Amino acid sequence: MAKSIEEKVEEYFKALLDDLGIRHFGKTEEINSSIAEALKGADSKSGGPGVNHPDIQLLLQNKTRRDIPVMIEAKGQKGRLEKLASDGSIELTSNGNNPNRAVQQYAVNGALHYGLAILDEGTYHEVIIIGINGTTLEDGRVKDPEVKAYYVSEKNGRVPKELPGFDFVQMKSSNIDAFFAELDKLSLTEAEKEKLKRDKEELLEQSIKGIHQRIYDDTSIKTMLGTNEKLYLFCGLIMAGLTTEGVKPLKVDDFDSNDDIDNNDGKTVLNRTKSFLRKKNCSTDKVNMVLNYLKPVFEKDDLWKPVNGESIIKSIYKQVKEDILPLLESNIHLDFAGKILNSLNDWVDIENDKRNDVVLTPRFVTTLMARITRTDMDSFVWDTCMGSSGFLVSAMEIMIDDAKKRIKDTQTLERKIEHIKHNQLLGIEVLGNIYILAVLNMILMGDGSSQIICGDSHKEGPKFIKSHKDTFPANVFLLNPPYSAPGKGLNFVKEALSRMETGYGAVLIQENAGSGQGDVYSKQILEKNTLIASVHMPSDLFNGKSSVQTAIYLFQVNRPHEADDVVTFIDFSEDGYTRQNRKKSTQKVNLRNTDHALERYDEVAAICLGKKPKTSYYTEANGRVIRDTVTLNGDDWTFNQHKKIDTTPTEADFKKTVADYLAWKVSAILKGEVNANV
Repeated sequence: MAKSIEEKVEEYFKALLDDLGIRHFGKTEEINSSIAEALKGADSKSGGPGVNHPDIQLLLQNKTRRDIPVMIEAKGQKGRLEKLASDGSIELTSNGNNPNRAVQQYAVNGALHYGLAILDEGTYHEVIIIGINGTTLEDGRVKDPEVKAYYVSEKNGRVPKELPGFDFVQMKSSNIDAFFAELDKLSLTEAEKEKLKRDKEELLEQSIKGIHQRIYDDTSIKTMLGTNEKLYLFCGLIMAGLTTEGVKPLKVDDFDSNDDIDNNDGKTVLNRTKSFLRKKNCSTDKVNMVLNYLKPVFEKDDLWKPVNGESIIKSIYKQVKEDILPLLESNIHLDFAGKILNSLNDWVDIENDKRNDVVLTPRFVTTLMARITRTDMDSFVWDTCMGSSGFLVSAMEIMIDDAKKRIKDTQTLERKIEHIKHNQLLGIEVLGNIYILAVLNMILMGDGSSQIICGDSHKEGPKFIKSHKDTFPANVFLLNPPYSAPGKGLNFVKEALSRMETGYGAVLIQENAGSGQGDVYSKQILEKNTLIASVHMPSDLFNGKSSVQTAIYLFQVNRPHEADDVVTFIDFSEDGYTRQNRKKSTQKVNLRNTDHALERYDEVAAICLGKKPKTSYYTEANGRVIRDTVTLNGDDWTFNQHKKIDTTPTEADFKKTVADYLAWKVSAILKGEVNANV
């Protein structure tokens, strides 16, 4: 192996920085206490305790005191500039507990290790990482210097964005403003956003499963808590631990594990949760309702009494603070509630769910349904069987993204986003144990919990009385109803659509509700609403929680369906995802994108919206799309009812039949079963 010229590479680039007049710091120099503390407190590049000494450090500053640390790592061998993982990301971690040597052996990887340590410390929210390398010397000087730079920021979910054509001259003081402007243009693509969210949700799911596995394996805790109580334990610890403006973050050391009925770790959680909810402007009724669910759990003396000097509450909070809170406090909106319910369901059915009605809709489906109902920044979206608020979370994201694209004035945009969160979303959930998750889910979205109602949807919701102060002008309806309800849940659809004047509605429902088993409701729905599309969903969509075959039915509100209206039927049984039913926290996640799932969902959305798709997985030519009329009886809404089977023999059928016959005859002759001359 060629000898490393790392020291010469470092010298070369330090000289370059000197020529440009850019102040730089060496391995043992400190830029400031925050950066020094970040590098000191982080694990070393070998994965354990030690020191972190970037080869070169910078601190870029503009006139408005926007400070961006720059971490530079040098190597001096061929191919040591950067190592990428199979998915194209900069490799950092390895499988198992063994440290990955990439951060030790590759320049960019090592620089990223340092950059993430600075972001973890919290003072800075953006950093630049740079790898420098070279392999050949000429007259004692590096002949082939190479550089690769990335911008890493919290706003981009810490996904490194490459700086194309980077040159150190951009970091001269006279060029800083222009350079920072270029950094601000770097944002995640839609594919990168989706991958980031999926990766974070997979990590969140594994973290939740890890904690629940521990509870499940500990007999003393397992017998102490019912399913709902486990749910409340999770929620209470998370609400107490989330960063709240005006309240000091709750540290593990704040739990004293006192053996006192009036001063114990359970009281600490309840008091912090109350502060959290009030700071989020929750109503007194909502605060009291949540606390009434939490109190019976956190007042259990077996949970707050110390065992070997530490309470169970404190012990579990350590894991929550380390593994879960950092994910929830990122700027990536994750389906926390869905993940916790899926985790609990892996071991036992949710209490109050004897009929298997608590089925959480996957986020990629809720997003699809929000898209095909034409959700935008001016939509008023409601869900009458809200569950953990998955539909509202997806709708809010779409509404806010649309507002960011259309509104350029910062103050106007901020007012619009606040209006969306507080006035344009309405959710109703009858089960209190699920309702508490919905409240938390919407708070994590930036406090969209204002109109999250615990009650009977038959009595709550939009009213047609325009002068009524509580009128909610719903124009988007999203639903996954309880399938045990009348008409397989179509009673909720009929009722909700009848309380809307305009817009669209989409329901994920047991498919046979539209093939004659929807009672009178399917026919009644068509009397006032138009069926636009029917999407046959994957049979394993809920992955073990529910085995029913589902479909998405899309409606235009308040326009009676006519006999010659053409409905679009889509066979979406192959959506590009592979699912596996796995429980243990040590096993990998149960959802994998194995065949262009993101593109497939985009295509189905385009078809439902009447737009030209960018791909062609689902076409009339391949039989996965059918356009046909339906009767006004409401009993032929499914894809398979309109699928035409061509029984006319083809030449290929004839050839195959002859080939099969000849193969049989040869085999029979060889066995002596028939006469070759016959």
